[in-house]
Amino acid sequence: QVQLVESGGGLVQAGGSLTLSCTISGSPFRLVAVGWGRQAPGDQRELVAQSNSGGATHYADSVKGRFTIARGDTGNTLYLQMNSLKPEDTAVYYCNAMGYIGYDLGDYWGQGTQVTVSS
Repeated sequence: QVQLVESGGGLVQAGGSLTLSCTISGSPFRLVAVGWGRQAPGDQRELVAQSNSGGATHYADSVKGRFTIARGDTGNTLYLQMNSLKPEDTAVYYCNAMGYIGYDLGDYWGQGTQVTVSS
């Protein structure tokens, strides 16, 4: 199994910045992609940023130009730098990892960290 633990959420004013971190651990894992999703009350979870094993990144239109996804040097840490935050960015943010353990493709999520942006 693969475990993902997020940290760094909190309360920030509109226009401010916040950096989320995620530590990935567990079984030997051949990575396909890592990313960050978020879910606001009453909404479905959406993937807002993703980085694949080749290093290519993809962002949802709602965060493009404001959020940056990055991986740590050891490869088992993931970050989300969030700038110019807006009240509509308020949500629980989840770390995500997709990859193979053996021949089994898994899609793993952390427990989430709350981000609240005040106007």
